[in-house]
Amino acid sequence: MNFIVYISDYIIPFIFFYVIGLGLLTKTHIFDEFIEGAKEGFKVVFDILPTLIGLMVAIGILRASGALDLLSGLLKPITDKLHFPSELLPVVLVKMFSSSAATSLLLDIFKEYGPDSYLGRLVSIILSSTETIFYTMAVYFMAAGVKKTRYTLAGALFATLVGTVASVIITNIVFY
Repeated sequence: MNFIVYISDYIIPFIFFYVIGLGLLTKTHIFDEFIEGAKEGFKVVFDILPTLIGLMVAIGILRASGALDLLSGLLKPITDKLHFPSELLPVVLVKMFSSSAATSLLLDIFKEYGPDSYLGRLVSIILSSTETIFYTMAVYFMAAGVKKTRYTLAGALFATLVGTVASVIITNIVFY
């Protein structure tokens, strides 16, 4: 275990010096390459900014309007039959769009029920077991110029479902 801690402390400086050393050996202008990469990075950020703003505004509207709470109330009979707490449904739905918005909902769950409660533990595991599907697809596919996503959305939604179900099972096994 100490070996892993030692490696984790020194891996970033090692990579930094490795890149500089390799650049010196190959006589590459490292700083110029860095500047060029940074310029390309800013272009990507500029290209995806409208998509990010749209996602953030949509999540803010859903949250402020109470639509997520209304949806949880409407789906409560179904989630009860599936043994899934309806209070966590907004977190699962929002996580598909924005991790930071889901984290703010997580903090609300922590304030209301506590981090060591069943809901606190379950929502923590769910957020660790799922991905921001639409954000990731929007950002990376736009940056890479992908136009046809094929089965990516269906696969990602299925993976989120599996991650959520596994989170419920793991929480029930480990904590209760």
